[in-house]
Amino acid sequence: MNILNHSILNTTLFCVIISGLIAFVSAPLLICFLEKFKIKRTFDNGSAKGIGHRGEKTGTPIMGGLLIVIVVLLVTLFFNWDQRYTYVPIGVMCLAAILGMWDDISNVFGKKRRVRHLDQISKLIKVHKNKWFRLWLIITLPWTLFRNIFHIFSPQPTRGVLPHEKILLQFTAGAITAWWIVFKLGQDWLYVWVPFSGEIYLGYWMIPIIIFIVVFLANAVNISDGLDGLSGGALISAFAGLAILSYFQGSLPFSVLNATVIGALIAYVYFNVKPARFQMGDVGSLALGSLFAVMMLAQNRLILIPFFGFIFLVEIISVILQTIWRYGLGKRLFKMAPLHHHLEFLGWSEEKIVMRFWLINLFMVIVGLWLAMH
Repeated sequence: MNILNHSILNTTLFCVIISGLIAFVSAPLLICFLEKFKIKRTFDNGSAKGIGHRGEKTGTPIMGGLLIVIVVLLVTLFFNWDQRYTYVPIGVMCLAAILGMWDDISNVFGKKRRVRHLDQISKLIKVHKNKWFRLWLIITLPWTLFRNIFHIFSPQPTRGVLPHEKILLQFTAGAITAWWIVFKLGQDWLYVWVPFSGEIYLGYWMIPIIIFIVVFLANAVNISDGLDGLSGGALISAFAGLAILSYFQGSLPFSVLNATVIGALIAYVYFNVKPARFQMGDVGSLALGSLFAVMMLAQNRLILIPFFGFIFLVEIISVILQTIWRYGLGKRLFKMAPLHHHLEFLGWSEEKIVMRFWLINLFMVIVGLWLAMH
């Protein structure tokens, strides 16, 4: 082992330890804070209430993902702040965390919000007495169509951020990531690494690809956060794979950032496994999903996303397929989406689903690391 690799490994392991220790000490304080201000899970809406034992989770504090976000932010500021390599990933993580926090708090304390359907708008255009209001409805019809398109993925009334609002803010995070990777990291990032064959030049097609990946993975991790420990455990193996990659790439800032996330996640999962002391909430799932996407792209390993994030992709694809079957064929493909709820309906215990998903994702990360060597 040469001196450079030894230094990277030493610093990386130190950051796993320091972030883990800070998170372990901070977790009870965060739990007390969430309990005091009654930021807790409710099941007065949403499809998950259809599973009988889900009611046991009512009253569990949410926004536990704040633990990871705050620890990663602080450790990076003090030990790993690099204007070229880490400030944009941390900025994107914080932007997504703010969106998630807004959603979590609104779901607890806000009023129910509904999206007016196109048939209702059409009726109002025909019958409303005020012609100026009718004209306004016609002018804003494209915006109404945009809202309704994304509403099909979350048809229940919600107190929180509506799906189209999330997409717009996630698009902003993706655009920031694209600007950073394409215009700041250099021309090398216009090439996509491909195992066994080298690189493929995509040029500025990378911009829409990056935006799509950030939005897609943020929502994939968010959807996967439905069972105690599921998303947290899968994220540990995903970021561990990224840390190993960055070590072999000789990138100290990326290696340390990935390691910092791992340490914080270990402490989080300790308090999140069943019965959970707190749940991640959108503040954590959106933030970590966005950060995972940014790090996969920044390390130029886009091709490995289906391996490192295998479980997250399976979960979100199950939701997409369920939506296509429901609106296209008028029936369900799964008893409930995402996939972990379908397995619950089949009689699988929560612990069985979580442990098997962890192991599957870990195995796929190992496959991805093997591919990375070719």
